[in-house]
Amino acid sequence: MSRNIIVTGGAIIKDHYGRILLQKRSDYGDWGLPGGGMEAGETIEETMIREVKEETGLDIKHYDLFSIYTGERMKYTYPDGNEVVFVMFLFSVEANLDGKLAEDGENLVYRDTDNESLQLAFRSIEEINIDSINIVQRPVFIDLKGRNTGILRT
Repeated sequence: MSRNIIVTGGAIIKDHYGRILLQKRSDYGDWGLPGGGMEAGETIEETMIREVKEETGLDIKHYDLFSIYTGERMKYTYPDGNEVVFVMFLFSVEANLDGKLAEDGENLVYRDTDNESLQLAFRSIEEINIDSINIVQRPVFIDLKGRNTGILRT
């Protein structure tokens, strides 16, 4: 069994209605924010931009650091017994949505080459079911629903 630290960059992308873009992931089948692990030599901003492009096809117009999650709430044990602690950098992101939305106005039309995203959909914070969110990202959504603020979240 090993214990590692994983640094991730993720994006809170909102549409013009203030709804948040959720990604239904193919690996676990649950929902969360677009983002992923940092590669050697990347800045955290480069990580987030790369992951957003890979998983959503969206181009980022502007971003600001929203929060950093670390500590006890970020511990996770994989089914194989390996333990990790995530250090999650989240950015508030403005993305170019022109021509990217389906006719329903909620879903993105995009098929990523690695098939990481089963579905990409905008949801209001009120309609997001915490139980459907990836366990690692649940603290983020609990804070978003509770309107908790501050950069560092432990």
